[in-house]
Amino acid sequence: MDGLQRCFVLHRRPYSESSLILDVFSEEYGRVTLLSKGARSKRSNLKGALQPFTPLLLKWSGNGSMKTLRQAEAISLGLPLTGVNLYSAMYVNELIARVLASEIPFPELFHDYLQALTELAHNTNPEPALRRFELALLSAMGYGVDFLHCAGTGEPIDPTMTYRYREQKGFIASVRRDNLTFLGEELIAISERRFLSKTQLQAAKRFTRIALKPYLGGKPLKSRELFRMKQS
Repeated sequence: MDGLQRCFVLHRRPYSESSLILDVFSEEYGRVTLLSKGARSKRSNLKGALQPFTPLLLKWSGNGSMKTLRQAEAISLGLPLTGVNLYSAMYVNELIARVLASEIPFPELFHDYLQALTELAHNTNPEPALRRFELALLSAMGYGVDFLHCAGTGEPIDPTMTYRYREQKGFIASVRRDNLTFLGEELIAISERRFLSKTQLQAAKRFTRIALKPYLGGKPLKSRELFRMKQS
């Protein structure tokens, strides 16, 4: 690779006596696995920098599935994330690590990720930032859903009507009310990624849970388990 790349560490784990294996989200190369030799040694100047939520400039080399980290610089201090917002940011990292294939560039999603972390660091309610990022992630993966037109008739969504979600088809006008049905005004809010009420946020969360489930499979998310343990 040429030059330093803007990156964030998604996850890190010890390797051998003094090294680290890093799962990294980069602006131009997508998700990359890096070996950072000697990063845990007492003499390493990288020990404090290679942390999640710290903006980094990284350079690596190698042709296999695991590259070797050659250079690392922290652009700034880590983002100030605490409490529920820290667990929310951990959830975002886990989503990327679980859903995105390795070494496929997602430059727009990288900026959505940076925006999500910034919102989580400065807002008390993490829900809007999480919903916006989940929708951006689905869009980046090609999960195309038309929130503004009825899949049955092609007519614009009526804010006052009820629509039922059908996978790979879209939203069909319906008189039923269940977990797969949404009000038209909720679908419009999801399309605009602008949530003005608690019910709109809840509807967006319900939709993203449905849409992400096939990508996540049956394995539970560790970030959710950690948050539940913290709350209990």
